[in-house]
Amino acid sequence: MQKTGFTEALDQLLAADPRYDREAYLFLQDALDFTMKSRKKQKTDLSRHVTGQELLEGVRAFALKEYGPMVPTVFETWGIGRCEDFGEMVFNLIRAGIFGKTETDTIEDFRNGYDFEEAFVKPFQPEGRICDPKPQPGEPARK
Repeated sequence: MQKTGFTEALDQLLAADPRYDREAYLFLQDALDFTMKSRKKQKTDLSRHVTGQELLEGVRAFALKEYGPMVPTVFETWGIGRCEDFGEMVFNLIRAGIFGKTETDTIEDFRNGYDFEEAFVKPFQPEGRICDPKPQPGEPARK
């Protein structure tokens, strides 16, 4: 039996479930690789399976590294708006035979991962006030 390649499997997956852009799946695969490499650098148990929560943290770190303050815009373009979307994508990849899973892995592992605003917007907001805002009409100027 011939094994389906990643590109062919992804084509079939996208035909069956077009909610997420192809680039989102490629990013997710890269984020998994990034997570595994981070584990290696931290000398964490490499034989252990990556959990949903670990993958979400890898997604967060990798997205910030790759796209900086553009993460929300990029994710929105790909159809991603919450951690659960990554869970849906992971389980699509599992059903397609691209990713593997253990008996304890569930899609619920991706629920309530983190708030996208906190994870991807707040790191780029300036701390405190940079300057006083212009006074509104009828309001005295601030000194």
